[in-house]
Amino acid sequence: MVQILNKIDDVLHCPRCDLKLSRTNVVVGSGPINAKIMLIGEAPGKNEDKQGQPFVGAAGRNLNELLEEAGIDRKDVYITNIVKCRPPENRPPFDYEVEACHPYLQKQIEVIGPKGIVLLGKTAAETMLGRKVEMGKEHGTVVEKDGHRYLITYHPAAMIYKRTLKDTLVEDYKKISALLAE
Repeated sequence: MVQILNKIDDVLHCPRCDLKLSRTNVVVGSGPINAKIMLIGEAPGKNEDKQGQPFVGAAGRNLNELLEEAGIDRKDVYITNIVKCRPPENRPPFDYEVEACHPYLQKQIEVIGPKGIVLLGKTAAETMLGRKVEMGKEHGTVVEKDGHRYLITYHPAAMIYKRTLKDTLVEDYKKISALLAE
């Protein structure tokens, strides 16, 4: 896997918000620099902060399962988050933290140039689309904004708390292939 974005010194030593005070590692992202699909989640969790890699805990296992069921190899997608440091107690990131990290995320999108971006959960969807998102109504839909095509879906962690969402997520992830084909 190409990890070129992890070598950007200002990201790895970022002082832009208070998340720097509690992080163990900055979790920039993982995957090939030429990925056709980028997945964006909310923020690193405990395992991600410890290992410095995105989606390596329970949500990561769900993500792997969903990608596999959609016929997509995880090593072919680039995975990142809205913020690069773990918020304390796994709380959602505050607006100022999202704003502080946004230039890094924009640079990742620019460098990778994906054909499609999958928004994993409400925080990622609302941040990237700049509006409120009703997951129950909008999951599985493709939205075009600022020259990018976004697929809205639930965060893989949603399956941990509501196992009945699995079939819904499987159907949403099958749309990733269609996103590539367009």
